[in-house]
Amino acid sequence: MRAKQIREFVKIVEESNVGELEITRWWWGKIRISKSSSHVTTKISPADVQENVSISHSTKTVSGEPTVTEPLTVEKVSESNLVEIKAPMVGTFYRAPAPDADPYVKEGDNISTGKVLCIIEAMKLMNEIESEINGKIVKVLADNAQPVEYNQPLFLVEPS
Repeated sequence: MRAKQIREFVKIVEESNVGELEITRWWWGKIRISKSSSHVTTKISPADVQENVSISHSTKTVSGEPTVTEPLTVEKVSESNLVEIKAPMVGTFYRAPAPDADPYVKEGDNISTGKVLCIIEAMKLMNEIESEINGKIVKVLADNAQPVEYNQPLFLVEPS
């Protein structure tokens, strides 16, 4: 199953009165999308579906592990000049490339287009999330090693 198809299923569940959608196919496994109030969760199994889900424009390999660069959603915050950088996918948010390494960015750091901001792990794939704007990190909104939802704000940036 491709990420585009999964996103379409998630959108269908979000925009309808359907509380849960489960699809089973013998060749790629099972996907279950359930909604409770405003929260949407997606579960995909088996893990080998990851080979079919490549949702990026470019793929890199770092130390033997594939990483995927995914376009970000950038949205202006209404009360100020700050811009939210949102998660492009569901997964686990990591601020650094390794547990003992320094974070990619900290509050107060200047960023430019193409700079890696964090990693989101999805289905055992490490996806490098790159900036699409220039500016200064005002606040990191997500906690390290915690799950993030699609379109969840990760960073507040003051554009330059």
